[in-house]
Amino acid sequence: MIKKTTVEKTREAWGPSLPDWVQLMAENCDQTSQASFATRIGYSPAVVNTVLGCKYKGDIGAVKQAVEGALMHATVQCPVYGDLEGHHCLEYQRRKFAATNPTRVRLFRACRDCTNNRTGRNV
Repeated sequence: MIKKTTVEKTREAWGPSLPDWVQLMAENCDQTSQASFATRIGYSPAVVNTVLGCKYKGDIGAVKQAVEGALMHATVQCPVYGDLEGHHCLEYQRRKFAATNPTRVRLFRACRDCTNNRTGRNV
């Protein structure tokens, strides 16, 4: 019995509506692993697995932003850093407040009102 690749399983799950970024995600998982890819984009392996299986119930747009940022170097406009890759933007949004350095404080304050904020938190 031949074991299917992640790309093959993903194509079966999504069918003809397979988006390019999910295809790219599956290819990357075949090259490494779902766990290492999940770490790279800042999500859990369970999220990666459910997206690949077309069963993810969360914010798929945020996962897309993380994948495009990590693999396609897609950027968003950050009020603190300027051009910032999407997965780093999401990473900064998830961080709790800590006054460890001035940049982190500026990021925390800027993220609250930023149009890129996907967390829905205006702390």
